[in-house]
Amino acid sequence: MRERALAPYAARPEHSRGRRHREPPPRSRSEYQRDRDRIIHSTAFRRLEYKTQVFVNHEGDLFRTRLTHSLEVAQIARSVARSLQLDEDLTEAVALAHDLGHTPFGHTGQEALNACMKPYGGFEHNLQSLRVVDLLEQRYAAFDGLNLTFETREGILKHCSLKDARALGEVGERFIKRQRPSLEAQIANLSDEIAYNNHDVDDGLRSGLLDLEQISEVKILGRHMKAVLREHPHVAGRRLIHETVRRMIDTLVTDLIRASARNIRAHAPASIEAVRRAPPLIAFSPRIRQECQELKQFLRRNLYQHYRVARMSAKARRTVVELFHAFLSDSRLLPPEFQGRAREDAPRAIADYVAGMTDRYAILEHRRLFSIEET
Repeated sequence: MRERALAPYAARPEHSRGRRHREPPPRSRSEYQRDRDRIIHSTAFRRLEYKTQVFVNHEGDLFRTRLTHSLEVAQIARSVARSLQLDEDLTEAVALAHDLGHTPFGHTGQEALNACMKPYGGFEHNLQSLRVVDLLEQRYAAFDGLNLTFETREGILKHCSLKDARALGEVGERFIKRQRPSLEAQIANLSDEIAYNNHDVDDGLRSGLLDLEQISEVKILGRHMKAVLREHPHVAGRRLIHETVRRMIDTLVTDLIRASARNIRAHAPASIEAVRRAPPLIAFSPRIRQECQELKQFLRRNLYQHYRVARMSAKARRTVVELFHAFLSDSRLLPPEFQGRAREDAPRAIADYVAGMTDRYAILEHRRLFSIEET
C-alpha cells in the first residue's frame, strides 16, 4: 500500500542508501520512522526547548523556542509532503533535526562562535547538526551518534563549502557534483522559511517591537489583514493577529504545493536520482517568492535590528565569546567528558560544548566562571 501511495520520485525507505553502521531493519516501522523517533528521543532535541529563536528564553514563556519552531516546521513539511505524494516520515525527520546543532542565543550565538572558531575551521550550525547526529549523541552501545539514514543526514546538511564537503564523504558529494537532495529535504528547507517568517511576525507583535500599522504596510501581511477585517469588521487584538498569520501560512503552503507540482510535472523526474540531477523543484511561485523576500527585509529592519533585540544580542555575543576563550585558556574548566576530547582538539571540543548549551545554561555557566560568588 505504501509503495503505491508514493510518487516514483519520492525517497523510499526500502531503497535507502543505508546507515553508517549496519543495523538489523526495524520490525514495526520504516527506516525513516526510526530516524524520526531517534531524533525525538535525543538529548539535543530536548535542549531545543531552551534555545532562542528571536527572544531569549527568559524573556517570556509564550515566545517561540527552537523546539516549538522545529515542531511547526515539521507540521508544515508533512502537509506539503503528503500533498505531493512524498515520504512524510523522512520529511518530518529532516524538519525535526535541522536545528539540533544550533547554538544558544540564536543567530547571534552562531556568529559569535564562528568568529571564535575562525582560526580553527569555523563553526556552522548545519554542519554542527550533522556532527550531533553522527558523533555527539551518546545513546547506543554499538556506535556514537544516532546512526541515521543517508537521506536524513543529507537533508540536515542544507549548505556546505566545497572544503567541508570533501571531508564529509558520501553525504558531501552532492555539493561537489552540484546536485540537489531529495524533494523531502527540499520541502523541509522551505517549510523552515514559512515557519520562521510567520512566527517571527507573531512574536514581534506579542513583544510590542512590531505593531499592526507597521505590518499592514508589508504587501502579503497587509493583504491578509484587510481580508480578515472585511469579513470580521469587529475583530481586534490577538484574534486579528492569529487570523492574519493563519491565512498567510495557508497562502504560502498552498502556493508552495502548486508551484512545486508544476515544477515536478515540467521536469518529470522518474526517480530520486533524477531529482538530484534536476534544478530545485520545490519552490514558491515568482510572485510569492518576491513577497516573502519583502517580508524578510521588513523583519530584518524592524525586528532583528531593533535596539532591544540588539542589546540582548550584545550580551549574548559577549557571553559566548568569554565562555569560549575561558575554556581555551584553561581546558581544565571544561566538564570531565569534554576534557578528554579537548586533549585531541581543544577548540572543536569547546565549540561542541558551547553549542550544546541552552540559553539559560550558558548564562549560568558564564556566571560560574566569572562571578566570584558562584561555584
